[in-house]
Amino acid sequence: MTAAQTQNASPSGDAASPSGDAALRDVANAHKAFPVGRGTLWLVTVLIAGNFAWIIANNENFGWPIVAEYFFNPTVMSGLYVSLGLTVIAMFIGVVLGLLLAIARLSDDALARSLAGLFIWFFRGTPLLVQLIFWYNLSTLFPQLSITIPFGPTLASWDTNSVITPMTAAIVGLALNEAAYMAEIIRGGLLSVERGQSETAEAFGMTRIRALWRIIIPQAMKSIVPPTGNQLISMIKATSLVSVIAMADLLYSVQSIYNRTFEIVPMLMVAVIWYLLITSILNVGQGYIERYYARGDRRTVTPQAKPVVAQQEAAH
Repeated sequence: MTAAQTQNASPSGDAASPSGDAALRDVANAHKAFPVGRGTLWLVTVLIAGNFAWIIANNENFGWPIVAEYFFNPTVMSGLYVSLGLTVIAMFIGVVLGLLLAIARLSDDALARSLAGLFIWFFRGTPLLVQLIFWYNLSTLFPQLSITIPFGPTLASWDTNSVITPMTAAIVGLALNEAAYMAEIIRGGLLSVERGQSETAEAFGMTRIRALWRIIIPQAMKSIVPPTGNQLISMIKATSLVSVIAMADLLYSVQSIYNRTFEIVPMLMVAVIWYLLITSILNVGQGYIERYYARGDRRTVTPQAKPVVAQQEAAH
């Protein structure tokens, strides 16, 4: 046996070959080592969470029987409907106004850009609670609401207290504040679309408005939907602020009950659980919507398909 043959021989006496090495390295039935550290961390986390849940469930100070008793109380349910209604109306108005403000911010008209920027600056820069209180007490500043010709006669006039009720103050305050935030969200989504899309649409004879509705906005939705979902969840919680202007929302309703029964913590837990249930449902819906608009952006390639994909890409 020559020296070269000796070097190429395997320990068992068989000549080494690529196919033989592949057979020796067969890992089809191999298993990853159990991650002891990660498993221990999971176990400790589950034990701590379970212990915390047990403590809360067995703490009599939470008044769980009272929570169960008042969870579907008519007063609580009425407040819940008010909170949901405020959320839907304020979000609808906020999205519509936000879209108009975003378009104004992106327009070539300096006046439109300035007015939209001033609106966004004011309503984003002041606390929502202060805005609600100002709207509710608008009559102290303007006892009469009028439609007038500038420096001319008054066309129509109404008593402010008859127009600005707790309901209208809550809707106007929430909607205008939301519009300022939605304007920036929508503007960011519109800017995420390549400028060439609108230029191509205009080259095919589309007007700017038609290109915006048919081309730009549908592509911008995948950038607009996630933060809009967050804003909707924030709006649900923000409706609790209207309780300061005597609006009978969910928080105000539970407050009216514990002012009679003095069961403060149990009634607050009723509100907390309802808020958590609503936001959890919205989180699930947001996830479905995000996946709907993200379809086609990425594809999932299984490990078995990766060699085939690599060959196809190399062929091209």
